[in-house]
Amino acid sequence: MKRVTGIGGIFFQAKDPATLRAWYQTHLGIDVQAWGGAAFSWAGEDGQPGAGTTIWNIAPAQGEPYAPGTAPFMINYRVDDLDALLDALRAEGCHVLEAGEASEYGKFGWVLDPEGNKVELWQPPPGQ
Repeated sequence: MKRVTGIGGIFFQAKDPATLRAWYQTHLGIDVQAWGGAAFSWAGEDGQPGAGTTIWNIAPAQGEPYAPGTAPFMINYRVDDLDALLDALRAEGCHVLEAGEASEYGKFGWVLDPEGNKVELWQPPPGQ
């Protein structure tokens, strides 16, 4: 069974998200959208567009969007078979969060790493 196949997204908090988004847009050319982030389209080895994106997002530092994790960031890892991976992680003694989520964007599950960082696992919908 494959485990992680890529990075689906990087999410982090900022004290002043609007200013930080503007900095990334101005200085690094990131196409920040009204929803607070950007979607980077994938390309194959031949340079042609691929079926997938990596999301980048800055959220306000208020609240605990990555709870029960303790870090101000969360990385979303792309996986092929979320249920099988979560079962394997449980069997290996990892702290898998019980509440998962399914939507038109795919299936999501979470695990805490040994330092308390919340790790998001994402199985994209078919065709992505």
